[in-house]
Amino acid sequence: MILDNIVERTRIRVERAKRERPVQHLKMRETRDFVGALRCAEDMAVIAEIKKASPSKGIIDPEFNYLEIAKAYQSAGVTAVSVLTEPEFFMGANEILTAVSEAIELPILRKDFTIDEYQIFEARAIGADAVLLIAAVLETEKLREFLQIAREQGLAAIVEVHDEGEAASALQAGAEIVGVNNRNLKTFEVDLGTSLRLRALIPKDIIFISESGIETAQDIARLRDVGVNGVLIGETLMRAVDKGAKLRELLS
Repeated sequence: MILDNIVERTRIRVERAKRERPVQHLKMRETRDFVGALRCAEDMAVIAEIKKASPSKGIIDPEFNYLEIAKAYQSAGVTAVSVLTEPEFFMGANEILTAVSEAIELPILRKDFTIDEYQIFEARAIGADAVLLIAAVLETEKLREFLQIAREQGLAAIVEVHDEGEAASALQAGAEIVGVNNRNLKTFEVDLGTSLRLRALIPKDIIFISESGIETAQDIARLRDVGVNGVLIGETLMRAVDKGAKLRELLS
């Protein structure tokens, strides 16, 4: 299973990072208000993703000038930016996130497979303002523990879920932001109906983000109709030549 593979490779990567750069040697950066940005967004908050590749789509942008992409997103008026740092399956890197963080003023989500508390400290050190915690990978108690560590570090956290059980786990753990991944990480099938179905389970005071498979203005209209607070869009914006025009089209 691809998710198990990614988690195992992440475990190896994290253990290497802990040896090479122990947590006490990490230099912590100031963080930006990721939650505040989402709550203050007019209409639908948009988290625009920077990623070169994915296991399901292969290489998305062969040139991948991530600084130009980041600046284009900021000019387009997105709420926040998500940067993939997983190197083997998504061709990301910590250095990409750091460079993006220094180039723009928007809050930044570190998109990776968080399985060790070290990665939360590392996220702040490389310039992230929020981390992703995946309920398919982390049990409720571990989610609660990681959420607390993130808060202590001044970081926001999106708890990503895909079904009713994971949604319940996110709420029990105390998530302030729940991201519903419309992509099944076990099969990589995408169904926007996942967000529509789970919306009723998440209290209105919790920020609800719909992730994956958002391609048209009609998709966003369906999400808006059920009270979704924001969307995380990757491939649709990554493939757009004029990212501002594409964003305006999606939000129309």
